[in-house]
Amino acid sequence: MTLNNFKEMRLATFTLILLLALPLSGIAQNEKWNETEQQKEDRLAWWTNDRFGMFVHWGLYALPARHEWVQMRERLTTEQYSKYFERFNPDLYNPKEWARKAKEAGMKYVVLTTKHHEGFCLFDSKYTDYKSTNTPIAKDLVKEYVEALRSEGLKVGFYYSLIDWHHPHYTVDRIHPLRPNNKRDYKKLNKGRDMNIYREYLHNQIKELLSNYGTVDLLWLDYSFPGEFGKDRNDWDSEKLIDMVRTLQPGIIVNDRLDLKDMSKGWDFTTPEQFKVAEWPTYDGKRIPWETCQTFSGSWGYYRDEHTWKDTKQLLVLLIESVSKGGNLLLNVGPTGRGNFDERADKALAAMGNWMKYNSRAIYGCTQAPEEYSVPDHSLLTYNPETKRLYIHLLDYPLQNFRLKGMKGKVKYAQFLHDASEIKISAPYGHWIKEKLGEDDLNLSLPVTKPNVEIPVIEIFLED
Repeated sequence: MTLNNFKEMRLATFTLILLLALPLSGIAQNEKWNETEQQKEDRLAWWTNDRFGMFVHWGLYALPARHEWVQMRERLTTEQYSKYFERFNPDLYNPKEWARKAKEAGMKYVVLTTKHHEGFCLFDSKYTDYKSTNTPIAKDLVKEYVEALRSEGLKVGFYYSLIDWHHPHYTVDRIHPLRPNNKRDYKKLNKGRDMNIYREYLHNQIKELLSNYGTVDLLWLDYSFPGEFGKDRNDWDSEKLIDMVRTLQPGIIVNDRLDLKDMSKGWDFTTPEQFKVAEWPTYDGKRIPWETCQTFSGSWGYYRDEHTWKDTKQLLVLLIESVSKGGNLLLNVGPTGRGNFDERADKALAAMGNWMKYNSRAIYGCTQAPEEYSVPDHSLLTYNPETKRLYIHLLDYPLQNFRLKGMKGKVKYAQFLHDASEIKISAPYGHWIKEKLGEDDLNLSLPVTKPNVEIPVIEIFLED
């Protein structure tokens, strides 16, 4: 053996020992998980600042185009569903265009379904053949998505379904396409299925996603449903899984659907879905980070014949109201089977982008206003604690006199945000309104004609 060979062998041995030691030490550290509240706040800082993201639900279900749960709803077998795998060829897929549209809409991060409940993978996993590289498109679609987001300066998010209707060892449960009508038949249907094998597959795929695409900013794992013929933390081996996630991507932000709500390491934010919260959510008496995920219509995946789409004002109120209660909005797009956004989604994104172009200052970096500021009628408040500015979102445009209760001596200047035009602080017009104005109230004199903005915003410069 030459001296050079001996040095190379020593280096290889040392490298192997280091590689073996790192994951073990990381997991040991995560088992203790002693992150302080301030450290968590710092880790989530970009997310709580950005407030607005895009969800993308995309998979084989874009071809039937009648809801992402079509396989479960219609109880389709793997064989019946295979026709969509054989024909998946999104030739118009252009993730750079997706990223551009998200950015123009005012969104700062995107979360893509790398695998939904159907089990089909948009990435080139070595643990399955049920993936995009084996369809007519023959591409790792996640790889191109990540590159496109980074080129636009957007944060990268991955969604991964814990549920899997395709894997032969994933046991039949109450939301499985093959679920029986009688409880006694579950045992028969699950004969030969082994969740130990599926759990290993699950962990291996998440390890691939967090190892092969560089920094991943956000991970959306979906979802646990404890109870009879359901699945919980034990089915996923959630604690071991979250330890691996924290080790591979220490800075990552993770949602709360692993059934680990009682463990600080098990989640970072909560996820109310398809409804507006009444107030800032709490856990153990403390306000917690939260994000509501919402659709344009009633479906997450592309649904050709779904026409109950929200209008621009409804979408903007979802965003503003979320921020007014300290939360984020993750707004979903379901691309078509050819890989493009349909015209309804494009129209909605463009309308939100037009509003955000002029009013994003009332969203980014903002949160719930301090309780000392009274919310005017038919309005929502957001507040930037860094700039000490208060934003009044006029959901219904008022008449000329606009009363601010208890604000006398607190306002330095007021303007419309969209054009920086001054709003005069003055005595109210009319004897009756003068009598209604309290000693500590202020009156803003608004123009009679509503500005050409879907929801006008008044920017209040507060006294120091």
